[in-house]
Amino acid sequence: MKEKGIDISMKKPKLLTFQIGTKRRLIVTMGYNDQGICPGSFFKPIVDWKIDDPKGKPIGKVREIRDEIERKVQNLIAEQTR
Repeated sequence: MKEKGIDISMKKPKLLTFQIGTKRRLIVTMGYNDQGICPGSFFKPIVDWKIDDPKGKPIGKVREIRDEIERKVQNLIAEQTR
C-alpha cells in the first residue's frame, strides 16, 4: 500500500459484528474467512466481490489483488453517486 501512498501500518482488521452490520447502508465482503464463513451474508444489502486472499501470495499477485480492490472501490463509489 505504500506504493500507492497509503499507510496502513497501524490498521488492523475488524470483525463484522451485528452492531456494525445493522448500521450500514451496504456491506461489501471480499470472500470467506479462515473458517469458510462469510459473516456479511447475515446482513442486507450485501455485495460479495469474491477476491483472492493475498496472504502468502507472491508480491506480484498481491499487487494484482490490491489493484482489483481499488478498481472495484472506484466503481462502487461511482455507482453510489449516480
